[in-house]
Amino acid sequence: MAKSTASLSVFCLLLLLLSFGMLLKPANGQGRSWCVAKPSTEDATLSSNIKSACDELGSMGLNCSQIQQTGACYEPETLINHASFVMNSYYQAYSRQEHACYFANSGLITVSDPSYGNCQYV
Repeated sequence: MAKSTASLSVFCLLLLLLSFGMLLKPANGQGRSWCVAKPSTEDATLSSNIKSACDELGSMGLNCSQIQQTGACYEPETLINHASFVMNSYYQAYSRQEHACYFANSGLITVSDPSYGNCQYV
């Protein structure tokens, strides 16, 4: 009985430390975060996310050219990659506010930089 109580105490302590960010350190210690699409998101939702994020970004004087055929984030040409890039652009444009990564519950905030190759997430 004492062993299971001790294990439970250690688990609770670790959970508490994670909650306050003491154990989980952001990428490169810079306090950065990114918004990406959840892997389980359906294609129709991803397409909708791309359209709504690009429309909103366009109204702010920004664009989604990076996911166009000549853009650095065009390859791989998948909805999840394109949606993740524009969802993050939207999230960053709104100062990384948590609600700016909601996208009908299809967004996921990560502290791991999703950049790859020439496709650089800001």
